[in-house]
Amino acid sequence: MAVSISRKRPKSSSRNLEAKQSYFGLTILYNFLSRVSALVFLIILIYMWSSFSTLITGNIIHVCFSTRKLNNLYCLSAGTHPSFEIPTSTNNSSPIITPGIDQVINDTDERVANAVKVVEEQLQVHRSWRSKSNKNYATCDGKGIYVYDLPSKFNKDLVGQCRDMVPWQDFCRYLSNEGLGEPIAKLGKGWYKTHQYSLELIFHSNVLRHPCRVFDQTVAKLFYVPFYGGLDILRWHFKNVSSDVKDSLSLELVKWLERQGPWKRNSGKDHVLVLGKISWDFRRSNESPWGTRLLELDKLQNPIKLLIERQPWHLNDIGIPHPTNFHPHSDNDIISWQLKIMRSNRKKLVSFAGAARANADDNTRSTLINQCTSLGNGKCHFMNCSSVKCDEAEVVIELFVESEFCLQPPGDSPTRKSVFDSLISGCIPVLFDPFTAYYQYPWHLPHDHDKYSVLMDKKEVKEMNVVERLSNISLRERENMRRYIVYELLPGLVYGDYNAEPHKFQDAFAITINNLLQRVSTLEQ
Repeated sequence: MAVSISRKRPKSSSRNLEAKQSYFGLTILYNFLSRVSALVFLIILIYMWSSFSTLITGNIIHVCFSTRKLNNLYCLSAGTHPSFEIPTSTNNSSPIITPGIDQVINDTDERVANAVKVVEEQLQVHRSWRSKSNKNYATCDGKGIYVYDLPSKFNKDLVGQCRDMVPWQDFCRYLSNEGLGEPIAKLGKGWYKTHQYSLELIFHSNVLRHPCRVFDQTVAKLFYVPFYGGLDILRWHFKNVSSDVKDSLSLELVKWLERQGPWKRNSGKDHVLVLGKISWDFRRSNESPWGTRLLELDKLQNPIKLLIERQPWHLNDIGIPHPTNFHPHSDNDIISWQLKIMRSNRKKLVSFAGAARANADDNTRSTLINQCTSLGNGKCHFMNCSSVKCDEAEVVIELFVESEFCLQPPGDSPTRKSVFDSLISGCIPVLFDPFTAYYQYPWHLPHDHDKYSVLMDKKEVKEMNVVERLSNISLRERENMRRYIVYELLPGLVYGDYNAEPHKFQDAFAITINNLLQRVSTLEQ
């Protein structure tokens, strides 16, 4: 019996043990699934929050865009500069209140309005620096320009690395001819294969020949620092290097400048840097490895920075036009092109040269492409840059010269070189965000943007047919806008060639230099 009992107990114990193990396993599975569910829910909440186009943290507002270059949102942040904050009415001593959705939305709208107000106030300051001279060169009396002879590692040596700069193409052909690139015979005199990142070379070449250039530092009022910071960034974009490597040349530049007498005298306030990439490429954040921290360095807050896209909440960031492919040598080159595009037979009502952004949170582009391609009546032409070589200027310019309106939604960043391509082609740009142009170029575009463009709220794009709405703009309105673009704006949006001899017109470079000299004169007041 004892033996019999001893054999049965293990069976009972075995069943109990299996039950306990089963229960224990189910408990673990339940806890795991509960935690996974909670985690998934949290991730969804974070994703929903991060998808908003406007984010707010404390007194800082971030207007955000998606980009193919970065894994996170690409944000234009106000309130991050040490001496600048958005004028909000936040009272830090108030008790913490958890607001309802309506209250959050109202507070967000108010802060966005305040941020935009700050941007517009800064643009007014920039416009106050405009030179009153309508001549190609303002008088040089007491306004000498000194060009630093930087060590070659800050400019020429960077150009020498052009073959290894971009993995899939030889970048040297774009940087030849002092930044203009190779001529484009098909488009005629003054047209070149200029890359959108060639501004540093073009500006440097022109300022070396400027009549106000002086070789004596003691008589200079404006000091130009020919650092090719855009090329410095570009050479590291597609290489796996550390942030220290990316920042090394920027830090060396600061050390070099600090040894110069003129820099010490005014802490760099009368100095200017011209950078051929967008501001955000020089403002690397802790969350992304993209770009350098050149413009975040404390020592470089005082100089004026001229960029193809400015940071809207930094007063010393000033936007100047993207280089286009047209570089006229004389007044006749400009006049001939003006006559050609005014006489053009614009067979297409609307055109869009670009590509969809597959991973973009803001799908304005996809909506516009769908609207354009679904019409089937010839009113809208979509040039898919995923399959067509849109970097070949003649292809894009020929399309724009035949079009009444050119759609210009934001791309990897708010601004687009294509905006300037459309303007110099006499094609009226259709914008979907004021940061694309209105808050960027106070010296080269007028405050009254209705004279040269159409603005549509991108939030309403899904609710309307953009092409049909543009067709409702009368022929007379279109003609008036086109005449203003071609005869008033176009000459000041292009950079002449390095030996340009215009007398009647001011090009983009002349406007910029005259305004810089005007800005320097205000420092003495």
